Amino acid sequence: MQEDFPETIFIMFQMTFAIITPGLIVGSFVERMKFSAILLFTALWLGLVYAPVTYWVWGGGWLAEMGVIDLAGGIVVHATAGISALLLAKMLGPRDGFPKKLHIPHHPAMVMIGASMLWVGWFGFNAGSQLAANGNAGMTMLVTHISAAVASLTWMTIEWKVNGKPGLVGIVTGMVAGLATITPASGHVGPLGAVCLGVLAGIVCYFGCGIVKHKLKIDDSLDVFAVHGVGGIMGTILVVVFGLPAFGGLGDFEMLPQLGVQLTALGVVILWSAVATFIIVLLCKCTTGLRVSVEVEHTGLDQSEHGETAYQFE
Repeated sequence: MQEDFPETIFIMFQMTFAIITPGLIVGSFVERMKFSAILLFTALWLGLVYAPVTYWVWGGGWLAEMGVIDLAGGIVVHATAGISALLLAKMLGPRDGFPKKLHIPHHPAMVMIGASMLWVGWFGFNAGSQLAANGNAGMTMLVTHISAAVASLTWMTIEWKVNGKPGLVGIVTGMVAGLATITPASGHVGPLGAVCLGVLAGIVCYFGCGIVKHKLKIDDSLDVFAVHGVGGIMGTILVVVFGLPAFGGLGDFEMLPQLGVQLTALGVVILWSAVATFIIVLLCKCTTGLRVSVEVEHTGLDQSEHGETAYQFE
């Protein structure tokens, strides 16, 4: 399929996946980690975690030979980043005052603007992974849109019921959960499957956030594991259900054998990501150091790490 367009285009397309995946992990440790440690962690993580898993799944490696289904990164992107983010946040420790002190987004409108860009950009990730401008790419784009919309409305409804008010940030978070969940399955499910995955993404990921923060006591700042990790893992598993023709799916596989392949791939990738991340974090601690001081955390990393401030009022 790659022969239909220049290799340079395919390289640049794959690079977008490579740069966004460690970018997801950043959301788990905001306001706590040294910039030098972030640079070192990212470089090592791309080489030791992302590159091998990408080859296994998308590059003709052993998971690809097993027939694993992951069109656009449920395993390669979201499972790896989610697991690594959870472990890194645990090893780094919580922000001062967590969980009693809330760190709410300072500007919901900016959150919405960024989310809108992300939503449109996700069409490029998922539909573009078909490597063609055809009906399969069109269906992939459609189900991606449906899942994101349904998940955002589902999250909003739950939050409305629980908190008494629907919040913009919650709607956005639900949208991302729907996008992460549909990502691995987007090449095999139809509109009905996308609706089902969107509803499940909104429900499961919403309560997953509470479990991570309040049960596990892990300060995953932007809920990377609960949204991306849980969503990507869930979509990777449930493609064997909603990808079946009975749900309007396009899959031509047998459910139980394919489920075994999906679970095997997830198990190996989760273990690999966790072990490699643990080693990388230890290396960062021994070289650059990992966490900023309490004083720096209170001052803010914009000023202390970069000599800049986000807003100038004078």
